[in-house]
Amino acid sequence: MDAARRKEETAIKPDSNTQMWKFFVYSFIGVFMFFIPVTIGERNSIMLDHIVSFIQTNLGTFTPYYGLMVIAAGAMYPFISGTWKKSSVDIFFSIFKLIGLFVGLMLVFQFGPTWLFHPDMGPFLFEKLVIPVGLLVPIGAVFLALLVGYGLLEYIGVIMRPIMRPVWKTPGRSAIDAVASFVGSYSLGLLITNRIYKEGKYTAKEASIIATGFSTVSATFMVIVAKTLDLMDIWNTYFWITLIVTFVVTAITVRIWPLSKMANEYHEGATPQPEVEIQESRFAAAWKEAKNTVQEAPKLLDNVWMNLKDGLLMAMAILPSILSIGLLGLVLAEYTPVFDWLGYIFYPFTFIVQLPDPLFVAKAASLGIAEMFLPGLFVTEAALIVKFVIAVVSVSGIIFFSAVVPCIVATEIPITIPQLIIIWIERVILTILIVTPIAYLIL
Repeated sequence: MDAARRKEETAIKPDSNTQMWKFFVYSFIGVFMFFIPVTIGERNSIMLDHIVSFIQTNLGTFTPYYGLMVIAAGAMYPFISGTWKKSSVDIFFSIFKLIGLFVGLMLVFQFGPTWLFHPDMGPFLFEKLVIPVGLLVPIGAVFLALLVGYGLLEYIGVIMRPIMRPVWKTPGRSAIDAVASFVGSYSLGLLITNRIYKEGKYTAKEASIIATGFSTVSATFMVIVAKTLDLMDIWNTYFWITLIVTFVVTAITVRIWPLSKMANEYHEGATPQPEVEIQESRFAAAWKEAKNTVQEAPKLLDNVWMNLKDGLLMAMAILPSILSIGLLGLVLAEYTPVFDWLGYIFYPFTFIVQLPDPLFVAKAASLGIAEMFLPGLFVTEAALIVKFVIAVVSVSGIIFFSAVVPCIVATEIPITIPQLIIIWIERVILTILIVTPIAYLIL
């Protein structure tokens, strides 16, 4: 019997290993598309940016209509699918998406109030965010299928396990969640977090830490921020410093209120499933996880198509919000003192670290609570160090009302909107204090 089993195992192993070329080839293509700068013409940037720029240039006058079609689809989707009435939050954001569609129609077909067509208002949002995001998110999703769909994510997750509990107070399995959230998207990360919490593999505290500490915008959104602020020449520096600062800030916020005082209880009705320690070699376990992922991965074309659909759905969800909540944020920043008042929370810290025009930077940082792109739009003419700091703050702050807050509220993770706002304030302050000295050293 043992001889037969050994024979069966030796028959299976070669088959499982022959698929591992996908781990190396597809993962390499994904890494190349997102992280390896290439010079084409006179522009030095990552290939993903080159592809999107090429498509945007060649689509020409069709791009506004493409953006409007995505906005229209996103505005109507909650009503067609019936999700608009699931909760008061869903109703609120579904109405705002309809407002975003109306704003998009005014901008494309040139009708409406004069203030909307000021270069720093509607046209700026549409040209700098709506069109690039509408193109970059679906195209980026295609290459994310290669980066995160063939074992690299799981391999890194297993290697990272020993530091997760002591540093971030989360189980080792959350390493995969954290990397998926940062490289993939907050919606993917929150989907994973909510599912694992409901299965009894995370406590309420652990799920809250992951949702508010790792569920950042994806690398594709970071490209938009870097493009807007002319940081693509230092893309890799920006990306890796943002990743490090974001995770350092999370390591601090888990030790202060409100996250530190959250209940360490499992989801009601779930069977608690604490993590089992790895007994074998960590690298062997990581390789096994990667191998399992490769074996279970769908065919390349199926995977690409699935991710393209997810990317389009994400773009549909985000673009109407940019033109409604994003525009509201710009209007409040331009015509009211709301963000001046909010900026005073951060002013002492921007002053302490000696950033140029600290009150202006504090106001820019405060805009992030409405929409993560707004701080970058506010500092496009500022000094390089201000652009860099705000670009990192935009991502590391994590929590914003146009997308992440409704996503978190839609899960079963027991965290309230007031708690989310407090965590956002803590994250922005900590990010300013940590990243500014780094920026002064490297720029």
